Amino acid sequence: MKILSTVYVTEHRAKVGVKSGSLTVSRESGVTRNPMAGIDSVLLLGRAQVTSDALARCTQRGIRVAALKRNGALRFVCGGPKGGNVHLRLAQHTAAVDEELSLDLARRFVAAKIRNSRTVVERWSRDAEGMLAGLLRSRADQIRERLSRIADARDGDHLRGIEGDAARLYFACVGQALAESPLRFEARTRRPPRDPVNSAMSYAYGLLVTELIGGLDAVGLDHQIGFLHRARSGRPSLALDIAEEFRPVCDRFVVTCVRRRQLGPDDFERVPGGAVYLNEAGRSRFLERWEEHRQRAMRHAVLERPVERWALPTVQATLLARHLRGDLPVYPPFVLS
Repeated sequence: MKILSTVYVTEHRAKVGVKSGSLTVSRESGVTRNPMAGIDSVLLLGRAQVTSDALARCTQRGIRVAALKRNGALRFVCGGPKGGNVHLRLAQHTAAVDEELSLDLARRFVAAKIRNSRTVVERWSRDAEGMLAGLLRSRADQIRERLSRIADARDGDHLRGIEGDAARLYFACVGQALAESPLRFEARTRRPPRDPVNSAMSYAYGLLVTELIGGLDAVGLDHQIGFLHRARSGRPSLALDIAEEFRPVCDRFVVTCVRRRQLGPDDFERVPGGAVYLNEAGRSRFLERWEEHRQRAMRHAVLERPVERWALPTVQATLLARHLRGDLPVYPPFVLS
């Protein structure tokens, strides 16, 4: 699998253009050139401009252009013509309107999220000492008990209730894991995030979703037709479905950055209304760590070998496509080992 890179454009006044087979990014500090042969996506994290020629060339070459809001929410995604087999998308749409098939897939997404949440908490417990270690182990056992309820979920609402209960226990553990860190965490808040840790989590989720959209598009699936997240205009529902498997991985990444002082109070800004966002310097540090994170290998239980984190969205999209085509009896979500 060829390793391609993402071009991050963070400056508000930057302008993305194209010249002689390269994307150019013009900033006040100068112009950088990025050969298009080595790019798979362009991610705009500020109010940068993109010329129509650059956008057209990107879509021709299958380079995804996406933009995120300050809180990590997706603003837009542009790509080329959808590839893959139309019969695969017909199978996806058929499964999406079948309540039994949809619930089965939704159970698998949520089960993987809860299982991975438990694994992350167990790892935090091994790093802790004394009463905190015991408390985290107890929380991990409680999360495991919620996992056992998933098979009995009658419908999507029941399943989301189980997921929400497990998330409540899990996010309490995030706060405990950061008890001795300069950035504290009390509860999950979003739209907008109310503290630096929530801000970093939301930003990581936004980056993850853009990767998943690319992986789904690459195999020919419709990233807007989901199973746990039902279809809604403008929402990448299927990308959000698979993102559930990886949210604990993102949370562990953020907690590690905070614990290692790779993110601190000076990397964030508070705006009127109480929202907290990464500032420009904070975004640069965050993205540097994020790229390091994406290069790390993680063992994949189905493939039975380590896979680089950057490749996992495409791997999971491929496994889901094989299940929908009938090549796999069940969809195997990604689980930490």
